[in-house]
Amino acid sequence: MTLNKVVGSPAAAVADIPDGASLAVGGFGLAGIPWFLIEALLEQGAGDLTIVSNNCGVDGGGLGLLLEAHRITRVVASYVGENKEFARQYLSGELTVELTPQGTLAERLRAGGSGIGAFFTPTGVGTLVADGGLPWRYHPDGSVALASPPKEVRTFGGRQMLLEESIVTDYALVRAAVADKAGNCVFHSAARNFNPPAAMAGRLTVVEAEKVVEVGDLHPDEVHLPGIFVQRVVELSPEQASRKGIEKRTTRPRPTPQEVSP
Repeated sequence: MTLNKVVGSPAAAVADIPDGASLAVGGFGLAGIPWFLIEALLEQGAGDLTIVSNNCGVDGGGLGLLLEAHRITRVVASYVGENKEFARQYLSGELTVELTPQGTLAERLRAGGSGIGAFFTPTGVGTLVADGGLPWRYHPDGSVALASPPKEVRTFGGRQMLLEESIVTDYALVRAAVADKAGNCVFHSAARNFNPPAAMAGRLTVVEAEKVVEVGDLHPDEVHLPGIFVQRVVELSPEQASRKGIEKRTTRPRPTPQEVSP
């Protein structure tokens, strides 16, 4: 593998993603999502996608764009509450949804990237996560078409734990603050979130980076994601790098000087 993994554009980076592919996608809400890779994939046209991500964007933004275009058929996520179209597709039987506890989802991705087939965790013991019966897909009439299966439960050190399988996807799309040309990545603050484990889980991982530097410019202690997990790097323009949306903006009027005077 060459030490220069930089490709010319988001479109070139996702050009070979086929129909039916599975993708791990970084981000939490809209923080740290790969905006331009998602939009390039929308333009590229691949469909029947399985998406593994903390959530599925919002109406009109992020992965919500692929959802609205009916490009996604299955989602593995931990939170979906910011997307009305997601709820509509799920409840009408158009979308298969595997809800997974958030920490478990992160560990399933990390384990997949580390070559670990499965692991035991106490999270979910005594609930439908362990017992099975969570609705994964509905019929249009509202009845359950597909439910989650029960999971193996064993006792370790006197504590019950359930078996969770790791996740490996065909591709991964992530966003980094800085990457070098070999794919070593640094993430900024909360945007680190699901990006490293998502990148690890992909057989072919694409990073859109706000800044790309030469190999050797990053100190080893700075690196959050080693380049061994990355196959393609897209360098964003300064204008693209500055684009960072939020789910909701909540403000209140500033008090007048008279209101704050003693």
